[in-house]
Amino acid sequence: MTQPTERNRLEEEQSPYLRQHADNPVNWQPWDERALETAREHDVPIFLSIGYSACHWCHVMEDESFADEEVAEELNEHFVPIKVDREERPDVDSIYMTVCQLVSGGGGWPLSAWLTPEGKPFYVGTYFPKESKRGQPGFLDVLESLRNSWETDRDEVENRADQWTAAARDQLEETPDAVGAAEPPSSEVLERAADAALRSADRQYGGFGSGGPKFPQPSRLHALARAYDRTGREEYLEVIEESLGAMADGGLYDHVGGGFHRYCVDRDWTVPHFEKMLYDNAEIPRALLAGYQLTGDERYAGVVAETLEFVSRELTHDEGGFFSTLDAQSEDPETGEREEGAFYVWTPDEVRAVLEDETDADLFCKRFDVTGSGNFEGRNQPNIDASIPELADRFDLEENEVRDRLETARERLFEAREERPRPTRDEKVLASWNGLMIATCAEAALVLGEDDYAEMAVDALEFVRERLWDPDDRRLFRRYKDDDVAVQGYLEDYAFLARAALGCYEATGEVDHLAFALELARTIEAEFWDEDRETIYFTPESGESLVTRPQELNDQSTPSAAGIAVETLLALDGFADEDFEEIAASVLETRAGRLESNPLQHATLCLAADRLESGALEVTVAADELPVEWRDRFASRYLPDRLFALRPPTEEGLEEWLDRLALEGAPAVWAGREARDDEPTLYVCRNRTCSPPTHDVEDALAWLEESSTGEEGVATEDDVPF
Repeated sequence: MTQPTERNRLEEEQSPYLRQHADNPVNWQPWDERALETAREHDVPIFLSIGYSACHWCHVMEDESFADEEVAEELNEHFVPIKVDREERPDVDSIYMTVCQLVSGGGGWPLSAWLTPEGKPFYVGTYFPKESKRGQPGFLDVLESLRNSWETDRDEVENRADQWTAAARDQLEETPDAVGAAEPPSSEVLERAADAALRSADRQYGGFGSGGPKFPQPSRLHALARAYDRTGREEYLEVIEESLGAMADGGLYDHVGGGFHRYCVDRDWTVPHFEKMLYDNAEIPRALLAGYQLTGDERYAGVVAETLEFVSRELTHDEGGFFSTLDAQSEDPETGEREEGAFYVWTPDEVRAVLEDETDADLFCKRFDVTGSGNFEGRNQPNIDASIPELADRFDLEENEVRDRLETARERLFEAREERPRPTRDEKVLASWNGLMIATCAEAALVLGEDDYAEMAVDALEFVRERLWDPDDRRLFRRYKDDDVAVQGYLEDYAFLARAALGCYEATGEVDHLAFALELARTIEAEFWDEDRETIYFTPESGESLVTRPQELNDQSTPSAAGIAVETLLALDGFADEDFEEIAASVLETRAGRLESNPLQHATLCLAADRLESGALEVTVAADELPVEWRDRFASRYLPDRLFALRPPTEEGLEEWLDRLALEGAPAVWAGREARDDEPTLYVCRNRTCSPPTHDVEDALAWLEESSTGEEGVATEDDVPF
């Protein structure tokens, strides 16, 4: 038999992860029709390896196996080896990761799967060492065994592949709940999610789970926050504060340069997995903003500001879009080897060499638990270990002086760290992850009153719109890198970016951002909504046909794409001619049983169910621009379903906006709500009942307080029902 693939084709790809493997002796192919046709033509199995550029164990498996000539010979002779960047192809990753979890009970990256030429999986795993060790089968042994099974026991292999594919379809594609259920789940499902989060909370160390590793889980924090807002149950708030405090004070956070690492390997949040992902640095600050609104704790606002500064400095394209990741590994200056965390960790001697002043060095080491024994391979990932009052008492200093000295020390250590070899940066610009980051920047602009964050959001939105959006076909592409655009967008790209565009409209009052959000929502309806099955799929109707068409209902490292789509459709319903609310309600009806039986894994969809029942809090302002005082008074309060809806003060101005939005008439959120007395005028509406129009934000807030406590206001002729 001739060798199926003649050369490694990854040098032609733009993905940094794929290009990292372009020099391997393995004849890697990208996931494309040419590679799949090669497997069919030669009737050999596919070896599929899925990972991403910042994945530590992906690098290990490359070094041990994919750079090895013996392994390469076996792969090249008997398989079609395909390498996939999970950040570019989440659809492919979702299918085979689901199979891995169903078969083995776990998953992770690198994901290793063996497929028939038709793409059906018959063996799955994650990391394999080259040779067997500690009970793990060796990669070479697995390859030989599977090659023999393919050649001598083909019927059994294909039978297993059919069974596993059917199981994946049942998990990902089917809608087992009764279509057309009597009603969507009630807001009670949100409290069930919050109660489940409460039961799983680590009340000693913060976060969720009784051991390590510890992941951020921001969707659970949002469920707790909204449940606390609904019920006033103090335990919900306590878990939020414990978790946010653990993440902000522990090793998950980069105390020298800002920004969050992926997760911590231990229960007490000391040592992180050191990669930095754009989505974590979007979603954790969003949870911190909610915590700040609920508690007024300035520490949360400070960490948000430091994180956005990190993103602006290290993950932002010169023209505005956001890059994807920073690698966990970098070159250790002493050994010259690439090691995890080398860029971030310190010894006491290194701290003293930079700071020189003994008191400053001692303050920093005591504050951040930098010790001679270390907490990570003899060095230290800084963690807050002593409070400012404790340090002031110990060093006989005023608290302000302690703060000033620590900030000066941090700045000097940051400057010294900048001279170290830097972690590799993955400069893909992904539509979905940019959507998450843009939405957080827009929300931070409102909550913290910082216009620079709005500018940061708008610059990124315009970057993505100009490069990844095709207005003629109303199609969004997923990835941009070095002027190369690729991969048709998935539901998360459209949904996350639609929410982001709506957020930019709220933060700036620019109607073009709202128009873009509506265009994205209309494409969600056209390409992802299945009216017959009453669900929203992850892949577009016009996209590539895989062995199954997945949905994304669970929250994972990013929030559920279906959940964000439903919430965003609900938010946009008041602006649209289309009945987006009906689509959202149908998805929730179809999935009611799943949400009620396992609410914690579907926290974002539970939040959407709560929004459907509670209705949006519409803050409509008829004015040329949103008055700063009004913005600050509303945005400082925790109002998770708040929707700022600026409109022109006059009907003439509104007509121009309607033309730009391609709407036939004024949408409900604006209809009849012009400015009164030639002054900016405020209308606050919830559950189809509105406050009287007012020029005084305090009057509007008083009406809101009365309506939320169930007190009846006095109706007047100026009330604006709809």
